[in-house]
Parts: sequence; C-alpha cells; structure tokens
Amino acid sequence: MGKTVLIVDDAAFMRMMIRDILTKNGYEVIGEAENGSRAIEKYRELMPDLVIMDITMPEVNGIEAVREIRKINPESQIIMC
Repeated sequence: MGKTVLIVDDAAFMRMMIRDILTKNGYEVIGEAENGSRAIEKYRELMPDLVIMDITMPEVNGIEAVREIRKINPESQIIMC
C-alpha cells in the first residue's frame, strides 16, 4: 500500500475529490477531518505520512492546526491548500 494520508477540509465535497485523486494514485487515505481541532486529534491518533490541509476552516484554522501538528511531530509532511 502507498503512503498514508490525512485529508483536512471543512467541505465534504473537497475531501471526497481529494480522496478520489489520492487513492487513484496509490495513496492510502486513513482519515479525514472537517476542522483543525479534529485534524490535530486525528493526526495524533493515526500518525499519517502526509496531511493535506485546508487553510480556512471553523474552530481552528489550518495554520494553527499545522503549528500544533508540528509540536507533535516536527518532521510531519503537510501540504496546505
């Protein structure tokens, strides 16, 4: 199986589209989150190889979530979109 990915976006249709693209290209989507708070929880739980992170989200935005994830793992691989 390919690298594991966590998809974070408040729009369900975007998560679905990103999931489809990634799985067709050999990635294993192991989790999804709809806001930054859930992203931090899911990252801690799943420890994915890669995070695809939306910037503008409710509760905790993508930038703040990245800061918290980097505290958990400074080497985390994150793509902001």
